[in-house]
Amino acid sequence: MKRVVIFASGSGSNAENLIKFFHNNDNVSVIQVLTNNPHAKVLDRCKKLNISALSFNRVAFSKSEDILNILKIQKPDLIVLAGFLWKFPKFILNHFPNKVINIHPALLPKYGGKGMYGMHVHEAVVANGEKESGITIHYVNENYDEGAIIFQEKCEILASDTPQDVASKIHDLEMKYFPKVVNDILND
Repeated sequence: MKRVVIFASGSGSNAENLIKFFHNNDNVSVIQVLTNNPHAKVLDRCKKLNISALSFNRVAFSKSEDILNILKIQKPDLIVLAGFLWKFPKFILNHFPNKVINIHPALLPKYGGKGMYGMHVHEAVVANGEKESGITIHYVNENYDEGAIIFQEKCEILASDTPQDVASKIHDLEMKYFPKVVNDILND
C-alpha cells in the first residue's frame, strides 16, 4: 500500500479531491493531512472524510524536527502539497528526496515564486493579457516553484475573462488532472 501525506493551507478542495479519488483504492491511501492554518477549512473536510488531520506552527515546521518526526513515523511514499503556502524546509526535503510534489495554478516558470499563489496568479495572468494559463505539477526543491516539472495542462484565456473566470478554469484542471498525476507517480 502506497502512503500519501497531504499538506494544505486553505479550503482543501484539492486535498478532498485526492482523498476521495483514493478512497477505495487498494494500492494508495491518504493517511494524513497537515496544515499550517488552525482555521483552515481543510480540517473540516478531513473530519467529514474521517482522515487524520493536524495543524502546526512555524516552529514545529521549520525550526524543530516535530513535523519531520511525524513524517518519519508515517513513512509516506509521497508528500503532496495541495495549496500549501510555506516554503518547505531543506532538512525535510533532504529526508524525502523526490517524494515531495506541488501543484501550481499557472504554467511555470511563468507566475511562480514567493507571493504567487491563488488569485494573485490569476490577476497577474489577466493583467498581462495572457492567451493561456494552466496548472503545473512539479517536484519541490528549496526554492518556490523551481523544482522539476512533472506535468502541465493548459487552458485558453479569453480577452473577456476575469481573474475569477481564470480561477474557475484552473480549478477544473486541478480537479481533473491532479489525482491522476499523483496516481501515475505512485505507480511508476
